[in-house]
Amino acid sequence: MKLLLDQDIYYRTIRFLREMKIDVVTAAELDLSRAADLELLRVAHQTKRVLLTRDRDYGRLVFLNHIHVGVIYLRFSYVELEAGHRELIRVLQHYTIEQLMNAFVVVQSDKHRFRKLPYSS
Repeated sequence: MKLLLDQDIYYRTIRFLREMKIDVVTAAELDLSRAADLELLRVAHQTKRVLLTRDRDYGRLVFLNHIHVGVIYLRFSYVELEAGHRELIRVLQHYTIEQLMNAFVVVQSDKHRFRKLPYSS
């Protein structure tokens, strides 16, 4: 599993994913901390990574602009971090990278919603 982490991802989430042996790279590590959302989507697509973010604007960008990039949107607070991490791992273990690269997934602390991109293969 290869993920590109937006600049808004909690440090504890980054550490958690690395401890779980998930291949993650952060926007900061790519010198993209101040990059526009569309630029991050472009980089995720080029590097064949799913974008992990806490920014809900990506749903609008992906669906309304027909951008073919997988996005996992974390919709839980810092207080719900442990439960959110458990649900995130369930998602990463349940779906293949190919499925995630063709979907917009909303992860909450107790559930997730998987929505296939309508224009994906």
